[in-house]
Amino acid sequence: MTNHWKITEKTCWIRCGVCFFLMVLSWGVFSQILTFDFVNYDDDRYVYADPLISAGVTAEGLRRILTQPHNSNWHPLTSFSHMLDCQLYSLNPAGHHFGNLLLHTATGALLFLVLQAMTGSLWRSAFAAVWFAIHPLRAESVAWISERKDVLSGFFFVLMLGAYLRYIRRPFSLKRYVPVAVLFLLGLLAKPMLVTAPFVLLLLDGWPLNRFQAAKTKRDISRLFIEKVPLFLLSAVFCAITIRAQQQALFSIEELPIRWRIENAVLSYAVYIRQFVFPSGLAVLYPATGEALSGWAVGGSLAGLTGITFFAIKNRQKKPYLLTGWLWYLGMLVPVIGILQVGKQAYADRYTYLPQIGLCLLLAWLAGDWAVTRRRRVLTAIAAAVLLIGLAGAARRQTGFWKNSHTLWSRTLLCTKNNAVAQSNLGVVLFIDGSTGEAIRHFEESLRIEPGRAEVQNNLAAAYADAGRYPEAV
Repeated sequence: MTNHWKITEKTCWIRCGVCFFLMVLSWGVFSQILTFDFVNYDDDRYVYADPLISAGVTAEGLRRILTQPHNSNWHPLTSFSHMLDCQLYSLNPAGHHFGNLLLHTATGALLFLVLQAMTGSLWRSAFAAVWFAIHPLRAESVAWISERKDVLSGFFFVLMLGAYLRYIRRPFSLKRYVPVAVLFLLGLLAKPMLVTAPFVLLLLDGWPLNRFQAAKTKRDISRLFIEKVPLFLLSAVFCAITIRAQQQALFSIEELPIRWRIENAVLSYAVYIRQFVFPSGLAVLYPATGEALSGWAVGGSLAGLTGITFFAIKNRQKKPYLLTGWLWYLGMLVPVIGILQVGKQAYADRYTYLPQIGLCLLLAWLAGDWAVTRRRRVLTAIAAAVLLIGLAGAARRQTGFWKNSHTLWSRTLLCTKNNAVAQSNLGVVLFIDGSTGEAIRHFEESLRIEPGRAEVQNNLAAAYADAGRYPEAV
């Protein structure tokens, strides 16, 4: 295994420069959120309308987040971070947004440093990290205060990768192994989606760490799996805790049949790739209606995913990064791909936060392998610059839709169809703003799409009464 962590003074300065550039670029794209408001979608339940969270750090609040689910999730570290923000900034949304921005910026810089230390490739690592950090799909995780769990778990995930690199430098040492387990535990306490992280470590053992190739005996290979056993046990515990915490939020088979969920999972994998390559029409909620999905779309997606998988396996010797990056993407999405359906979304931008690092890795190394001549290197550098400028502009624009609830839901209705939640939430905003007539139209449309929602009926009754339409209100 190559000692990539041994660097020259010149390389050290270049690494510092890349980190500075990455942080400045991330700040330039996302710093506008410091002027944004809370939104009326989960921010109330996670922060400003929960008295135990909004009261700041209290003994009772700590007891509750440790012993009870918070909004159908058990993520005490994330809940504590919201409490701490309330302690420091009260209910000033700028402070809460600052926490998200700081964590995401740090994660991007750390990802670059970890990838460079793993691979010894400075510019490919820089490109992959910047691509991850400023992609428009990151807007939801960074600009939505309720998605603190994404950026917080991502921060600990990348720290865990760094600790793992330190651990593997020498023969087994409990002193170096414990930080890996502790950082993994902190990541799980922020968001249980990290349950697949031990699987990612095994992928990295294959490439770029080459630990499987360096293993001389079957016993050496078995040790690579045995050392992950404590981490997989932690994953199993958090899977059980999460399923129990989300029992009330889980959709039954009658509501969304298992066949629909499997087809939607296949389609979602392809949708996330399409959004990664062409990030347009992004929205906070893509409703899971349960309506029949296009057989052609599902079949085409399955064929494409299977083809890429076989291509990665076939080229695992010459281009091992293909298999690592691709399985990273597939594997990290498993907990949120929808087989166990929680919430009303068919898929969600925020779910791509860590899985798509695998795609960034794969494509950065593929581009680097293509750029073997001076002419190709120049073309690759120009294409990379154009791509990153385009992504930064698109991400800044997408982030702008999170300015407030009105802009968020107006945009969502432009990008989705039959979205009962978006209709209802925009109706609430309009009603509060005094546009009762428009609010009524949105409430009525929400109930047409999804009849019988009690909270929407209640809001519609209030709007009818405000408009003097008392018989309809009754």
